[in-house]
Amino acid sequence: MLHDRVLVRTDIAEGERRSTGGIVIPATAAVGRRLAWAEVVAVGQNVRTVEPGDRVLYDPEDRAEVEVRGVAYVLMRERDLHAVAAERLEGAEDSTGLYL
Repeated sequence: MLHDRVLVRTDIAEGERRSTGGIVIPATAAVGRRLAWAEVVAVGQNVRTVEPGDRVLYDPEDRAEVEVRGVAYVLMRERDLHAVAAERLEGAEDSTGLYL
C-alpha cells in the first residue's frame, strides 16, 4: 500500500438484506445514503489513524473496488473514512472505543 491509502474488506456482500423486523429488502430497492462498515486489511506508510484489524465506517459510493486472489476489496484514501472502531482505543481514558 502506498501513501495514505487504506485497503478494506466489506462486512457483507451487496444484495438483498433483512430489516430488524425480518422483512427481506431486495437489492434493487432504493435506499438513502447509507454508510457501511468494513475491516482494514492493509494501510499505506502515511496512514496515522487506523491499523490492520480495525473496523471503519465509509461511504460505499466513494470507493474503488479491487480483486486480489479472488477476494474483493475496497481501496480508499484515509480521509474518506468517517469513523474507526478498534479495541486498542477502548483502553484509553475517556474513550468509547469509537474514533470520529
